[in-house]
Amino acid sequence: MRTARATGKSSSLKLVVVASCIGLLAAALIADYVWASSSSFYLSVRSNWSAEKSVKQVITTGKIGNAKDKKVSPTGPNATFADLPAPLLDWEEMAPAPVPRLDGAAIQIKNLLYVFAGYGTINSVHSHVDIYNFSDNTWGGRFDMPKEMAHSHLGMVTDGRYIYIVTGQYGPQCRGPTSHSFVLDTETKQWRDLPPLPVPRYAPATQLWRGRLHVMGGSKEDRHEPGIDHWSIAVKDGQVLEKEWRPEIPIPRGGPHRACVVYKDRLYAIGGQEGDFMAKPGSPIFKCVRRKEVVYDYVYMLDDEMKWKELPSMPKADSHIEFAWQIVNGSLIIAGGTTEKHPTTKKMILVGELFRFRFDTLEWSVIGKMPFRVKTTLVGYWDGYLYFTSGQRDKGPLDPSPKKVIGQHNLTSSHHVIGDFLYNVRFSAQCSCLLQEPQPVFLQICDNLCRYVAVVSLSSSSRC
Repeated sequence: MRTARATGKSSSLKLVVVASCIGLLAAALIADYVWASSSSFYLSVRSNWSAEKSVKQVITTGKIGNAKDKKVSPTGPNATFADLPAPLLDWEEMAPAPVPRLDGAAIQIKNLLYVFAGYGTINSVHSHVDIYNFSDNTWGGRFDMPKEMAHSHLGMVTDGRYIYIVTGQYGPQCRGPTSHSFVLDTETKQWRDLPPLPVPRYAPATQLWRGRLHVMGGSKEDRHEPGIDHWSIAVKDGQVLEKEWRPEIPIPRGGPHRACVVYKDRLYAIGGQEGDFMAKPGSPIFKCVRRKEVVYDYVYMLDDEMKWKELPSMPKADSHIEFAWQIVNGSLIIAGGTTEKHPTTKKMILVGELFRFRFDTLEWSVIGKMPFRVKTTLVGYWDGYLYFTSGQRDKGPLDPSPKKVIGQHNLTSSHHVIGDFLYNVRFSAQCSCLLQEPQPVFLQICDNLCRYVAVVSLSSSSRC
């Protein structure tokens, strides 16, 4: 009898335990489903970006296996590990550019953005200038460039009227550079020759500093080997005051695609890379093939001592930013770019953050996200708004590699998408803190041929 009772109690206890486990499992599944559903809805209306953890992820530098031996999903944290946490911004789509562009150049003079050259596709290049008017959101005033002028990877700077254009790549794919250089009078649309560089370069850092036109770094004639040379020549009002370029102190790290700015009589060189695509040996069309690239986060400054000084590094390595910057309220704003390749797939990774560098404190911060990741974009600033146009965007929120197709343009695997979009975002012009911390309230995304419209309510800041 006792054995039967004990057996009955044991069976009842087992049933209770099993039932409890089933109940807990069901509750967990329901909770997980509700959380996933709410998270999916929240993310679908919150941003074009994937969700990110607030903790900065550490990337190991150990040996990585061959990507061919292991399939890597293009989605998930593995694909977006390089993204940095950043607030959403109120981006608005503007009038699209007349033509798609990659590796073009842009110079802003007052309310006009002069947009030069660039790839149309990997097999075609532009040889004209388009002008965007910030005041009325229109494009117009197209005019031709000199036939001898480079079509991409240009060095370019302005004094407020004259635009100085130095060296660059001549032709599509990965053709050779030209040392031909020019100056454009934006009031008369007249071109004049400048003395050619001692040797041609791809995408050199270019600036006006202390009455001299400075050109430094870039890639050498093979398009891959970094150059550290630095030259200058005296100029004034579009006129060259010397017959030859003068050697200057070499830049510590050479290579193309860096930002170069002047602020309060100091010259800064920011980001960039060593190595680039180069022409396939023996290719009759100079077909682009990828070679090893090292993207860096270095920031260098040249001052009265005429010695390069290293400043605090960027939040992450960033390249393809030579025309992706503006100076706003004592800060440098940099938009997008490219960072180090994916450690496993080895694919190029695009950047979608806005970086801010304060000249007074020498501090970097990430102040917001762009509608998508993009490289070689062209940036302007007018009446409290930051604009960007053209470039090469990502494949989507979960895939930061370059996209292959836009519209009817089909491109090779070397260069992928070329945008004809134009966006702007409102910056606070009244506040010294430059940009308010945005609070995401509502975001509407409209996807139509890689075009987006985003609306987010921004809060005011008591600090201002």
